[in-house]
Amino acid sequence: MISVLILTKNEEQDLPGCLASVSWSDDVHVFDSFSTDSTVSIAKGLGAMVAQRVFDNYASHRNAALNQTRFRHPWVLLMDADERCTSPLAHEIAQVVANDPDVAAFRIRRRDYFQNTWLRHAQISPWYIRLVRPELARYTREINEVLEIAGKVGELRAPLDHYPFSKGIGHWLRKHDDYSTMEAQLIFQGGGPPDPSLRTALTARDFHTRRLHQKAIFYRMPGRPLLKWLYMVFIRGAFLDGRPGLIYARLQAIYEYMIVLKTRELRERAALGGHSRG
Repeated sequence: MISVLILTKNEEQDLPGCLASVSWSDDVHVFDSFSTDSTVSIAKGLGAMVAQRVFDNYASHRNAALNQTRFRHPWVLLMDADERCTSPLAHEIAQVVANDPDVAAFRIRRRDYFQNTWLRHAQISPWYIRLVRPELARYTREINEVLEIAGKVGELRAPLDHYPFSKGIGHWLRKHDDYSTMEAQLIFQGGGPPDPSLRTALTARDFHTRRLHQKAIFYRMPGRPLLKWLYMVFIRGAFLDGRPGLIYARLQAIYEYMIVLKTRELRERAALGGHSRG
């Protein structure tokens, strides 16, 4: 069998569906950030074990969840409350953990949905490491965290479904307002590789290494919101996802613009502070 770990913060709406999708597991854990709604009571009522911790940043919080939870099984499926484990994925997971002992983790394709449409082309990052051996997994980077694996990473065919707009566009915008603040702070502080490589960004075997260098290069380019929209619509083909794909591309451009504005604000404040001290 496989253990399941779900991170939550006020997820009373989405958690029941998530738990139902992993009802095949006899070891489900909810790691909660002191929710103020009925998340905890729902989790306990549906048979999950609950632990709580004050959230500080994504990497350390997820590392704490992996390190502090006593799992019954050696393999753990990592999920968020707005995700659903499909039946084909549950079946494939059971097969691979029994037949592929040399792998330390598995990457799973996540299908993002918006307005009842799978964003097949608009989705920027479809692959995520979600099935792990906890002792071989470690998160880095405070926002848009990266999961580093000490060993071989395999790849599964069956999908994990994700509903990022289940609570509405307003919730998505508020969440990405927080994300953009953290991204701007990382950029301002010089987060990421100091000398990003275009070759690494394009050819690195590891997906997360490519993404790290791609983001570092992208953050140094002018006109990022427009470039992101053009990339999503015309290179990735977001228009092929119809109206939901085009709306999603605009939302991603808005998110990028928020990062640009907040980074500029931090730099301007720092410059004013330096002048005042001089």
